Amino acid sequence: MALPIFDNAGQVVGWLDNQTVRDQVGNHRAFVTNGGVFSYSGQYLGQYDHGFFRDHYGNAIAFTNGANGGPILPVTQVAPVPPVFAVPPVPPVPPVPPIPSVPTLQWSVLNFDDYLVATNG
Repeated sequence: MALPIFDNAGQVVGWLDNQTVRDQVGNHRAFVTNGGVFSYSGQYLGQYDHGFFRDHYGNAIAFTNGANGGPILPVTQVAPVPPVFAVPPVPPVPPVPPIPSVPTLQWSVLNFDDYLVATNG
């Protein structure tokens, strides 16, 4: 079952479906493995931990329902019906992620779309 991904304003910015991160219309953007978030080119993007997507500095970028241990969560919009998802591509073997930063109680300056293409860190 796809989980809506919310930004710091409570707006749906994507979907998490079986460890596949998708944008609002269902395009494959990244995947989660062992808590690390990676692009399909194998680039390390950050962490997914306790329901929060986090940047390289440990700041929260987005979250799924039930997230805890981070910044104060906004009231979320009612999530729309998820789009029909195509079968995701086979993810590459990801590199060993760096040691994650300590999670903070702050929101990142990145928005979710920028996070999915960011080369920060």
